[in-house]
Amino acid sequence: MQFTYLRYDLYRYIYPTDEVFRVTTLSKIKILLLTQGVWATAVYRLRRWAEYECGSQPVRAVMKIVGGVLQLLVELTTGITIETGADIGPGLYIGHYGNIFIGGGVTIGKLVNISQEVSVGYGGRGQNWGRPRCIGDCVYIAPGAKIVGKITLGSNVVVGANSVVSKSIPDNAVVLGVPARIINYDSSRDFIRFNREKNRPILEGIEKALPAAVQEAGLRVVGGA
Repeated sequence: MQFTYLRYDLYRYIYPTDEVFRVTTLSKIKILLLTQGVWATAVYRLRRWAEYECGSQPVRAVMKIVGGVLQLLVELTTGITIETGADIGPGLYIGHYGNIFIGGGVTIGKLVNISQEVSVGYGGRGQNWGRPRCIGDCVYIAPGAKIVGKITLGSNVVVGANSVVSKSIPDNAVVLGVPARIINYDSSRDFIRFNREKNRPILEGIEKALPAAVQEAGLRVVGGA
């Protein structure tokens, strides 16, 4: 499953919009070799597979060691840490280099954008202390945002730059500030873009979750930064 998910992750970089349907082999190679988000995501998928899906104990043992070394190299070269305990759906897009932490225990949906200097991890007070439980589909997390505490983010949410989210957020909300507050319900339709044809198998239910006005307009909800 993780390698299938990785294919959709790569589509976010190689085919970022509906207008891009042909890409040369050289361009694909350049994207794979020169995009730090691709490195971090590929190593995460490998480690997640070894930890939870590999059926061979010897292979699992070897791949956990290899994966650990690769993760250390990724952290040193990109500043990106994705713990294997995080359950991330297909179509993850990490647009830029650096200072990104995604802690274990969180479930993240399909076609999510994570920007630089984002942290998803422990925080909160009292009964809210802990790490986020779930981040929905088509969520855009802008640079510098922090998602902390035992909270849930709905689908199609936008978290504004440098915001600190420590309370649960409903579907389609746009939040901004410290602490983050809802400023409207315009959803992530203008922030997430993707190639609809390439991602068709994973799109079920995503557009149905959008506000009616957005569905009628036929606007996209998912892809690059």
